[in-house]
Amino acid sequence: MTVDELYSLPDDGQTYELQAGLLLAEPLPGTRHGLVLSGIVAALDEFVRERGLGVVLTGDTGFVLARSPDTVRGPDVAFVRRARFDPVGAVAAAFPGPPDLAVEVLSPSDRPGDVHAKIADYLAAGTRLVWVVDPVAREVSVYPPLLSPRRLGPADTLEGDEVLPGFSMRVEEMVRT
Repeated sequence: MTVDELYSLPDDGQTYELQAGLLLAEPLPGTRHGLVLSGIVAALDEFVRERGLGVVLTGDTGFVLARSPDTVRGPDVAFVRRARFDPVGAVAAAFPGPPDLAVEVLSPSDRPGDVHAKIADYLAAGTRLVWVVDPVAREVSVYPPLLSPRRLGPADTLEGDEVLPGFSMRVEEMVRT
């Protein structure tokens, strides 16, 4: 399946992604997921807007990570730098390229292999930072390109590294429900 075919599917209430041209369906996440997600979005959006850094996108916004076969992923939260977003703008379909930051909040239906495949797709496409938030374990795994992931617990502070310099948020604030 291609990006164009993905975006021509009827709305049936499912969330879809493409991995190497194969259609993947995900069930809607639960309430805990939404609560954690809203706190992350609020903190990131405030930080990014105040500094005019770019845009924070939610709602499983699609990003084209590869072509022929097409891979489209929709992170729970994404950040795209202004210099990359402005030339493209708010297109009706998937953003043509990776986010600078991808945030995935784990749901009970997420399988470890599927999550690792998403992380690999983001990083291979050029995403500069991936955060995987686990509300049950109350931790965040940080994946920078070419480095081993770091696991942060509730007492630790998550930072934006080179992608969002100066951003910080305590993990316990991120995972509170």
